Amino acid sequence: MSVLTLLGLIPLVGALALALPVRGAARAIGMGFSLATLAVAAIITVQFLGGAELSVQVPWISAFGAYWALGVDGMGLVMVLLTVILTPLVLASDWNVTGHGRWNAQGYFAMVLALQGTALFTFLADDVLLFYVFFEATLIPMYFLIGGFGGDHRRAAALKFLMFNLVGGFILLAAVIGLFAASASLGGTPSYLLADLAGLPIATDTARFLMVGFLIAFVIKAPMVPLHTWLPFAAEQATPGSSTLMVGILDKIGTFAMIKFCIGLFPEASAWVAPVMIALALVSIIYGAAAAIASRNLLRLVSYTSVSHFGFMVLGIYVFTTQSINGSIFFMVNHGFSTAALFLTVGYLIKRRGSADITAFGGVEKLAPVLAGAVLLAVLSAVSLPGMSTFVSEFLVIAGTWSRTPWIAAISATGIVLAATYGLLLYQRTMTGPVTEATAEHFTRRDLSGGERGVLIPIITVLLVFGVLPGPVVSLVEPTAKAAMERMQVTDPAAPAKGEK
Repeated sequence: MSVLTLLGLIPLVGALALALPVRGAARAIGMGFSLATLAVAAIITVQFLGGAELSVQVPWISAFGAYWALGVDGMGLVMVLLTVILTPLVLASDWNVTGHGRWNAQGYFAMVLALQGTALFTFLADDVLLFYVFFEATLIPMYFLIGGFGGDHRRAAALKFLMFNLVGGFILLAAVIGLFAASASLGGTPSYLLADLAGLPIATDTARFLMVGFLIAFVIKAPMVPLHTWLPFAAEQATPGSSTLMVGILDKIGTFAMIKFCIGLFPEASAWVAPVMIALALVSIIYGAAAAIASRNLLRLVSYTSVSHFGFMVLGIYVFTTQSINGSIFFMVNHGFSTAALFLTVGYLIKRRGSADITAFGGVEKLAPVLAGAVLLAVLSAVSLPGMSTFVSEFLVIAGTWSRTPWIAAISATGIVLAATYGLLLYQRTMTGPVTEATAEHFTRRDLSGGERGVLIPIITVLLVFGVLPGPVVSLVEPTAKAAMERMQVTDPAAPAKGEK
């Protein structure tokens, strides 16, 4: 058994184990399987950094030319690490979660492990059909996490989440079938292997048509304006831990797949669609930040900040510079930890106050200074303050964009100003000012507990360490960025000669 296969199987086996009666040991079992997955990921990381070629390719459905094909590169590895680190932290943060009806902590831990396993296989898949299967499979546990443990409108939010993503999945399925037909007609022997499909001389119009099918699904998943509306509703209704998994991990599949599959399979079509994607990215950056400023619900506010940040990631991909793609991949990782910090700290506020309305808070920093400090650090990471890892990735995206098209970079930079606005307003309205009567009632002697601090410390540490020392991660993902540039057959803009403007 390949170590890559083992990585994804461990949490799936854990989910199955939690389907059995375990008499109060569900939390320990769930945490044990998530930590075992983290240990295997650590082994994979050591092997990868040691130069090992990690891959598996076994015939799966021979009639379709489909393989159980898994592989890992720098981009895939950082997404795997993001997934295996956040999962046990989310389980710890939601240790005492309660559900509705028959849903309990055992069901919650099972669904989180199922989501982890399917997401890991999605990031590792080197076969298009295999990728599609797990791409769709991630929807099932997320649907139940929202519908079984969310707020008053959880069922509507879960259904909206599912319908949007299923529509994208059906369109993706049509494109996957089209690839099968293309490989059969052009290659003689049908194949879904990414390496085989990347070499097919697909006609320009056909490639563009197929690529659009892939891209629609990924734009919904990312999510980008105007196909983003499922996210704020789902994030508002889900538990903070579930929202962390949804936005921090699940939605990254969209931007991850734009690089691996859209550019990897359809380079000419990706160049053709780039102006549209850049325009959508700019709209997402500005609209998401403006909507965050206007939001009065804390969870909805955080979700809109993610819409804006996904705009930066997509912009970095489609301006086609090594620096911007590097920044986009790094942003996927940093945003995962930044979003986790935001959702979890906001969740701790809501748990104490019993409300997600920003106006329900005031003067919290005077009664819960440690919680206020954690909120401040989370907000600073969201606004990409220098010293935070998010600043490095956002800077790389904007700098790479500037080298290609300065006016696009200038427009995207307005998102920085808007981000500072929503970040400062969030902190000011909840943490500062006089202590309100409601704050005094709910926050007296209720600062962060030891367990809550234990959840936040690793997340904030990552944001600070990679803000000062981003080199290891940037160098790890740079080969993926260079490979994408080679696939597109474009080069970075030449630096102006001395004396030139």
